[in-house]
Order: sequence, then structure tokens, then C-alpha cells
Amino acid sequence: MTQENVLVLGIGNLLWADEGFGVRAVDELHRQWRFPERVILVDGGTQGFNLLPHVQAARRVIVFDAIDYGLAPGTIKVLENGQVPRFLRAKKLSLHQTGFQEVLAVAELTEHFPLELVLIGVQPLGIEDYGASLNPIIKSQIPTALTIALSWLQRWGCKAESRESESTEPLLPAILSMDRFDAAALFPAPAGNC
Repeated sequence: MTQENVLVLGIGNLLWADEGFGVRAVDELHRQWRFPERVILVDGGTQGFNLLPHVQAARRVIVFDAIDYGLAPGTIKVLENGQVPRFLRAKKLSLHQTGFQEVLAVAELTEHFPLELVLIGVQPLGIEDYGASLNPIIKSQIPTALTIALSWLQRWGCKAESRESESTEPLLPAILSMDRFDAAALFPAPAGNC
């Protein structure tokens, strides 16, 4: 019996503060936990249709994202299956979501739609601060989002093993690490007078 693929996807734009929550969450999941080969972790960024093959190949999908639910900043909300908007006529919940809604719509039209789809979203505080890191209230919700994701993965028979001090290849390049964003070292001030 073959095991079905599981996709864990973080979408968002690291350059716009809380909009990067999804990518930060999947990166932290990768940093802390090791999974069976059938679990694929992807930094989806703002890739749009480039994510289609990943979605079509997966039977179960978890998506981390910053979502404007109109709730208090930092609120985590989980949407499942039909609750996740699939088409452009659905309410747009985030800056890049239209692209991902199109991915879901095409996956469904091609009859390669996941059996289960889970969206773990956080209400952002700010997404207009270019080059900024996550706001502290949003960053503090990453462990909660990971706990929710780990629960779904366990339900699907995907055992997570702690990496503890194990060294692993990072999901994101070092220049995009949260430490760099937190230190405001991503875009250093130019030398000399301007």
C-alpha cells in the first residue's frame, strides 16, 4: 500500500512584515521537526501557479498564511476543506491569495484536488512595513500554528520527530532568516552621505 503525499505550504511575502507569517511558520516547522519522506514542506512565497504541481500531487494539504479575517491581530483561525475559498468570486483574504485561489480552482478542474485541505491563518497586525520582520504578537503565534499543524499531521499518520540539536539544511536562504529581519540587517543603510 502506497502512502499518500502530504504538502505543508507556507505562503506570503517576507518583505511585507506580517504578510510573511506563512513562510516563517513552514520554515520553523522544518527547523524543529523531521517528517516521513511523503511529507513535503514548501516555501510557497508568492509563487502562484508554480505551486500547482505541488497541490496536484498531494492528497492532503496544510497551508500557513496571514489572513485578514477582520479579527484581533494575532488571532489564529483554521479553515477546513470547503471553508477555504477556491474561486476568484470568493472573498479575498490576503494580498496574494487570488493567485492561490486560482491554483486551487485549477487543481479541482483537473480532478487533482486534495482530499483534505487545512488553512491555518493568523490575523496580521501590519503588512505595509517594507523590509520589517513579523510583529511580536504575530511571531508569538508561530508555536500555536505549528501545534495545530502537527495535530493534523499526526491525524494523517505522519509522525514528527524532533530535530533537537540536529543540523539540517535550512528551508530559507540565510539572508532571509528571521534573525536578519529582526536585526533590521536585511536592508542596511547606505554608506556615506545621501
